[in-house]
Amino acid sequence: MTRTDVILRKFALAAVTIAVVVLLNFILFRVLPGDPVRAVIGRGVRISAETQAALRVQFGLDKPVFPDQFIDTLGQWAQGNLGVSWSQRRPVAEVLVAKLGNTLLLITAGQLLSIILGVGLGLLAGWRRKTALDVGALTFSLITWATPTFWLGIILLVAGSAWLGLPTAGSRDPGNVGKPMLEVLPDIAEHLILPTLTFTLVYLGQYMLIMRSSVLEVLSEDYILTAKAKGLTVWQTLTRHALKNALLPVVTLIALNLGFTVAGAIYIETVFSYDGLGRLFQEALNRQDYPLLQGAFLLLAVAVVGSNLLADLIYAYLDPRVKTT
Repeated sequence: MTRTDVILRKFALAAVTIAVVVLLNFILFRVLPGDPVRAVIGRGVRISAETQAALRVQFGLDKPVFPDQFIDTLGQWAQGNLGVSWSQRRPVAEVLVAKLGNTLLLITAGQLLSIILGVGLGLLAGWRRKTALDVGALTFSLITWATPTFWLGIILLVAGSAWLGLPTAGSRDPGNVGKPMLEVLPDIAEHLILPTLTFTLVYLGQYMLIMRSSVLEVLSEDYILTAKAKGLTVWQTLTRHALKNALLPVVTLIALNLGFTVAGAIYIETVFSYDGLGRLFQEALNRQDYPLLQGAFLLLAVAVVGSNLLADLIYAYLDPRVKTT
C-alpha cells in the first residue's frame, strides 16, 4: 500500500466518522427531557397555547423528527447553512464566529504552554530519574492532574484578584468592547492571564507524565547506548535521538485532548465569566437551542476528527515504520 493510499484511507475514515457524528448529533439533543420552546422563552414567562404552536411551526418542531426534521437539517448543512439560533435570533454561524476568537486565544495559549512546559519537564524528569528534580516534577504533575478544573479556577480567581489585582470576569473591559483588537490587546492579555494559567496547569501534568514515561522507555533502547558510545553529549543524545521517538505518545495525547480542551474550557469560561464557546455551549444546552447546539458540536466534531487525522499524518513523519496502519 502506497503512502497516497494510506492518506486517502485516513480521509475516507474521517469522512465516515463525521457522518456518524452528524447522525448522533441530531438524535441526542432531541432526546433531552423538557420542552425546547419553553426553555427558549423562559420558564417563568407566560405564553398562550396559540403562540407556543406558532413557535413550534417557526422552529420546525411541528414536523416528525424522522424523516422531516432530519432531512431539513441535512439540507441546510449541505448548503453551508447551520440555521438560526432560537434563543439569540441570529444565524448560528454568526454566533459561533463571534465567540470563536476568544476561545481560540484561550485554548491556543493554554495548550502551547502546557505542551512546551509538560514536554520539557517530562524530558528533564526522565533524564534525571530518581533525583529531587524527578520527584518534584512527578509530585507537581500528579497534583495538577488530579485537581478539579473548576476548583483550581476558583482558587486562582481569588488569589489573582486579591494579590495581583487581575481581572476576574469577561474577555475585556466593558469600555473596550467593539474597539479594534490591536488597540485593546493589553487589556485582552490581562484578562487571559488567569484563565490561561488555569488551562495550562490542568493539562501540563498529563503531558509531563506521558513524556517522562516515554523518555524512560526510549533511554533504555540500544540506539541510545550507541549514541553515547559515539561520544555524543547528553544534550545531543536527548534532542537528536530520544526526543523525536519519545514524542509519539504525546502527539496522540495532544490529538485526543482537543475534545477534552473544549470541555475544560466550559468550566474555565464559566468560572471566569469568559465570553467564549464554552459558555455559549452551556447556555445553549440550558435553553435547548437545537440549531446552536448542533452547530457548536458539529464544529467540535470536525475539529476533533481533523486533529486525529493530523496526528496520523504526523506519526508517519515522526516514525517511518507507521506507514501502512
